Amino acid sequence: MASSDRLGPGLQEKLSGQPYSRFEADKDAETCVPKRRSKLLTVAPFILGNELCERLAYYSIATNLVQYLIDVLGFSVTDANTTVTNWSGACYILPLLGAFLADSYWGRYVTIIVFSIVYMLGLGGITLSAGVLALHGEHAAINQRAFFVAALYIVAIGTGGIKPCVSTFGADQFDEDDPRDVKEKASFFNWFYWSINIGALVASLLVVNLQTSVSWAVGYAVPLAAFGLALAIYLAGTPLYHRVAPGGSALTRIAQVLWAAAVKWRLRPAPPEQLHELPDGKAAVRGSRRLAHTNHCNFLDRAATKRPGLPADSDDRWLYTVTQVEEVKRMASFVPIMLATIVFNTVYAQMSTVFVEQGMTMDLRMGKISIASASLSAFDTIAIIVLIPLYDWVLAPWLRWTYLQRIGWGLVVSTFSMVAAAVVEVVRLRQVHALGLENSKAAVPISVFWLVPQYFIVGAAEILVNIGTMELFYSEAPDAMRSTASALQLVTTALGNYVATGVTMAVTSATTAGGRRGWLPDNLNQGRLDLYYTVLVLLSAANMLFFLVVAHFYQYKKVADAHHPAHVHPEPEGGNCLTVHLG
Repeated sequence: MASSDRLGPGLQEKLSGQPYSRFEADKDAETCVPKRRSKLLTVAPFILGNELCERLAYYSIATNLVQYLIDVLGFSVTDANTTVTNWSGACYILPLLGAFLADSYWGRYVTIIVFSIVYMLGLGGITLSAGVLALHGEHAAINQRAFFVAALYIVAIGTGGIKPCVSTFGADQFDEDDPRDVKEKASFFNWFYWSINIGALVASLLVVNLQTSVSWAVGYAVPLAAFGLALAIYLAGTPLYHRVAPGGSALTRIAQVLWAAAVKWRLRPAPPEQLHELPDGKAAVRGSRRLAHTNHCNFLDRAATKRPGLPADSDDRWLYTVTQVEEVKRMASFVPIMLATIVFNTVYAQMSTVFVEQGMTMDLRMGKISIASASLSAFDTIAIIVLIPLYDWVLAPWLRWTYLQRIGWGLVVSTFSMVAAAVVEVVRLRQVHALGLENSKAAVPISVFWLVPQYFIVGAAEILVNIGTMELFYSEAPDAMRSTASALQLVTTALGNYVATGVTMAVTSATTAGGRRGWLPDNLNQGRLDLYYTVLVLLSAANMLFFLVVAHFYQYKKVADAHHPAHVHPEPEGGNCLTVHLG
């Protein structure tokens, strides 16, 4: 037996200069099958624990923010809604900054630590602001409002820097060459979202009621302490983490391809087999596996096509590899998916605004105690906590839905949440008119728990849409742009919040013309919230049609190198990822 034959496969590839799995070094210590520890049980708990505590901190601020702005800071209903949705939107736009720094320069591990410090500064400012107001015992002055809002946006910067990194850092721990790790990684995304909602549940059931029944200052000190625990848990797992090195500026590589394609716009793209790629054994893009050519956005292939007339041994200044071109194609393919999920996030945004305001007009008693309207968001998280284990253990292995099939069915489910909300509002308004409460802000004698179905349905839709898009954007992204792809997935939430603001402003403007009260007055007993929900039902139905078109034309990523033969992710029909039907 030749000496090289006694080497493990990973060492042979290292010595030969061929592509080498990033986890293969762990296996080279033994030439036989290595002992394997479940990453889901050893490394993932530190990341899941961090996410749970961080989300507890975030939702302790976000869940009841609209009530704090109205009752303590003296905002109007419309201004409070706009402030909440704009802030929430910023929380989901700023992940682009964190993703850029993580993918390009710092890596995910360091980026999480840096923005955690920023996050804690913002939480400290919010707690201080609430404490000062508690001492004064009166509505805030303008400068106090400004201080609170400034602290809110520091939190937005902190959470924005963390969001695109934590889930991708967790998924990085699983070896994509190991079928067992691949299976565990799929479960990781489910349990990651489950952890998010455990944190949200604690926030909505305990912290929100602490804010309204004890004091806002104490209620805002809890998220500060929770986030300190989140950072401690994250740091405790440091010895176990696998860290993926940053691959260089993703934005630079994208700009290079776009510029080269524009410069060579008159050049006809070469056939796929003639496009430029580096020889085997050389990384086409640092930190990324080779990507095989795909037949969409073919105008970008000009960037990998050598200009005619150049000597064979000369360099083409604007020539880039197929892998770099395919990186741009992959990122571009996410844009239609983002557009098709904006309306879902607009529906989701209603839970922190009009759902809360709708509940504030109803009977908030539960036995002998009174609960905060915002606490009903607990039923959204309860739905997720109960249904995720059912989905992960029972439904997912049986249904075997593709990413986009899950998302599509989630969009269908979310539409029914708005139908349920509209029906309850019709019943509530009938009671208002029957009792003559149009000019009163007294609670309508209908239990707030009639709102539970709309919260529960949104939770069921989240499992399908949010986990589906989270896994899609990670798995389908180029290896060196995964934080950036995760940030794009989060941006849809921001866009959904901004669309929610736009819909609210458009409805208010259209329905108050000519001096009318409009559908969304400060006293909802005088409004038509049911018609506002109907608008969202129609938007959701139209969005479903758009999604069917987008999904039909989507193409899955192809990975091609010595270690990963060219392949396409399996899907039911063997063609595009979603045919005309969703089943």
